Amino acid sequence: MSATNEYGQGVGAAVPGWEPRPRPEPVLLQGRHVTVEPLSSARYAELFAATCGDGDADLWTYRPIPRPGTLPELWMHLAAHLDDPALVTFALVPLEGDAAGTAAGIASYLRIEPAHGQVEVGGVLFGRALQRTRAATEAIHLLMRHAFDDLGYRRFEWKCDSRNEPSRRAARRLGFVEEGRFRNHMVTQGRNRDTDWFSVIDTDWPAVRTAHEQWLDPANFDAAGRQRRRLGELTAS
Repeated sequence: MSATNEYGQGVGAAVPGWEPRPRPEPVLLQGRHVTVEPLSSARYAELFAATCGDGDADLWTYRPIPRPGTLPELWMHLAAHLDDPALVTFALVPLEGDAAGTAAGIASYLRIEPAHGQVEVGGVLFGRALQRTRAATEAIHLLMRHAFDDLGYRRFEWKCDSRNEPSRRAARRLGFVEEGRFRNHMVTQGRNRDTDWFSVIDTDWPAVRTAHEQWLDPANFDAAGRQRRRLGELTAS
């Protein structure tokens, strides 16, 4: 709700008792279907196998670099994540399926602004074994839950190349609100990138969290693991 100050100007609503929030740290987040753990070099070979196979070039289309062709190339790419103080990067380790117990994807906290309670999940890369699984959805849920419930953040962002339709669908399915498009935002792999912005804010989160929990509930899946209700249906309601 907006307000008017003594000069007759519209101003934002007060945020009583606001203080800068803690900066995210590399923590272990344990779920029913996935473990989100701080990225370390011990997982690099698994990530290479999961995301850098001969048929995996399309996984890298919207990333800063093309698919690494060798483990040392991926090693240098991931080591740069660990060396960057602006990132907190996690390995995503499913607990079920063919990739159980091995790292099958990564995701990072970035654009971290503790003074304003804002953080983005980005650099999301799911290997084939992680795509369209309960583990993938739960991994993002755990990162959101940690930011909102443990750290007290007010805003959680998701951004993607405007041409990355699977990422756009994932954002909407997870309950993010589309906010707009930043034109000519970046040059990625020598190509222009317009970037679409999505967010969940603290007042959205209780309903989004409930929708995630309802979808992840074992009762929402039959004996063959098929969902009874779609997450997009739950977040839309």
